[in-house]
Amino acid sequence: MIIEEIFGNLTRLETKRLILRKMTLYDAQDMYEYASDPEVAKYVTWDYHRSIDDSISFLKSTIQKYDNKEVSEWGIIYKKSNKFIGTCGYLWWSLAHSRAEIAYTLSRRYWNKGLMTEAVKEVIKYGFEKMVLNRIEARCMVRNIASQRVMEKFGMKSEGIMREVLFAKGFYHDLKVYSLLKKEYRREKN
Repeated sequence: MIIEEIFGNLTRLETKRLILRKMTLYDAQDMYEYASDPEVAKYVTWDYHRSIDDSISFLKSTIQKYDNKEVSEWGIIYKKSNKFIGTCGYLWWSLAHSRAEIAYTLSRRYWNKGLMTEAVKEVIKYGFEKMVLNRIEARCMVRNIASQRVMEKFGMKSEGIMREVLFAKGFYHDLKVYSLLKKEYRREKN
């Protein structure tokens, strides 16, 4: 499988409560609603959106990735309200080493409901079964306990802390690194 085949026509994914689909400019208002919350942006590399133009700019960048058949993220739609509530997907993919990194963001109004766990589970399944990955990685700032819990729910193993590896928002940050191997995923699945 090559990146263009997988991400050239990003497959729509579905769970019990969620739809994961390509993002569009029509998602701008919903994205701005959660991305303008400083609490949502607290442990991510991007600053909270100060205007809807910030959300439109992000969406245009993502749509350009879709058009260029590059690794990208899905938009998360909550079925009950048909509302765009976050993003989840892959940041990069190393074909030579069969590994990729996932990332995710969710509206604070939907925290602590198991929704991100549901989305990540589907994205991990897609990675191992469709992208033929051997290893899926995730990183988060050390103080981001909620993100660590999401990773640990899937049996992702902590590999340690990368010290001051990320410069964001004027500071160097330590990142905690997690991974899940295909053989571990198979054991968990069975």
